Amino acid sequence: MAIVYGLKVNLSVAMVGMLNHTSIRLAAHADREPLDMGNHTGELECEPTSGGSNETELDGPFDWSSEIQGIVLSCYFWGYFVSQIPGARVAELFSAKWVMFFSVTINVICTLLTPVMAEAHYVAVVFMRIGEGIGGGVTFPAMHVLLSKWAPPAERSVMAALVYAGTSLGTVISMLMAGVLTASLGWESVFYTMGGLSCIWCVLWVALVQDSPQEQQLISAEEREMIVTSLGGKTNDHTPHKKLAVPWRAVLTSPAFLSILVAHACSNWGWYMLLIELPFYMKQVLKFNMTENAVTTSLPFLSLWIFSIALSRTLDWMRAKDYITTTTARKIGTLFASAVPAACLLSLCYIGCNRGAAVALMAIGVTGIGGMFCGFLSNHIDIAPNFAGTLMALTNTVATIPGIVVPIFVGVLTHGNQTISAWRVIFFVTIGLYIVEIIAYTLFGSGEQQPWNNPPEDHEDGVEKPLNKTEKTLV
Repeated sequence: MAIVYGLKVNLSVAMVGMLNHTSIRLAAHADREPLDMGNHTGELECEPTSGGSNETELDGPFDWSSEIQGIVLSCYFWGYFVSQIPGARVAELFSAKWVMFFSVTINVICTLLTPVMAEAHYVAVVFMRIGEGIGGGVTFPAMHVLLSKWAPPAERSVMAALVYAGTSLGTVISMLMAGVLTASLGWESVFYTMGGLSCIWCVLWVALVQDSPQEQQLISAEEREMIVTSLGGKTNDHTPHKKLAVPWRAVLTSPAFLSILVAHACSNWGWYMLLIELPFYMKQVLKFNMTENAVTTSLPFLSLWIFSIALSRTLDWMRAKDYITTTTARKIGTLFASAVPAACLLSLCYIGCNRGAAVALMAIGVTGIGGMFCGFLSNHIDIAPNFAGTLMALTNTVATIPGIVVPIFVGVLTHGNQTISAWRVIFFVTIGLYIVEIIAYTLFGSGEQQPWNNPPEDHEDGVEKPLNKTEKTLV
């Protein structure tokens, strides 16, 4: 997960060294001049931080306009959007191990080819990013399938948090590493170094990982017995995995599933707001310089990683002691992931140019989001382990839409109007969606396995059908 997310965000940092900022600024100067002249509203404007106005920018070979930059950065989600449900079904019906291998391998190949493609044409980079998105789209569904077969119920929160916290760890490492490589060795080194190192993972994954404990020879018999029996299976059962048809009608009308869907979509809106757009707020409104912005943007993901593991371990311990149910644990995790960033965004609306408070609020808000890993993101496995990959693909596909909409939404509201009042509207919309998430998941969320997790094997459309008289006689 760290590799996939690291290769996902490295372009955002490397692009600083790829673009010819002087040429782009001169080309856009005519369009920006009227906006600057007409933007004197009398509203409080923050002063640049010390050294911010003298900061130098690297000039690279590409004079991509802001529109082209937006296309290159957003096209990742085009591939991400279409690959999830097919990838989930392949993982469930055949092998999650090889789906994950495909995911990372296509990301590695596209990353290594990016410098060559960039020299050819930006459209070639678009195809590389779409390829990475296709690979990235299957990671969560495939990993959900693996967790459903490997994670004992009592340890599910911790294992899910450990695995999915790799997304934040990869983000931190990639952003910092890409910045150092771009400044010292050039932008090409970002793709060659990170892509090359990731090849090591591909070899280790094939050698060390199996789809289920029954197939894994590198663990002890005691560990295998403990995992399999906790999940209701038998260690000596080597029969092929049953290929169950998805009970679509039951899934799409299940309050437990729909509450996860709403929570995931609303949470992702806030996630992309904090991940992608808040750094622009800190640079354009609060006037942080580039170096300060890179550090303040990346470091909160480290605290998110630590907090998510600590919270999940605490909730699993409370579940083991029967202090709380699985349902309560999932709701607590989701509440942290929604109420904390909502409160931070509300405070951010009224602190003005207080940069210290803004950095602290951003750090707390991003850290609180870590609750989602042991909250609704683990919940798919609770309610239907047989279809955990498909359920994850469904919710994550819908939750990808905010990744496409958020940049457009922010761009429209702040075009020529980089003011605190404009961003206040953006933050209030995000807070409203967090409130929807809290209400929906608190009322309808469930940690109990749903009846439709075990559909009949002899039906065609996933809906249980009663036996007729002839069939009853035969039985």
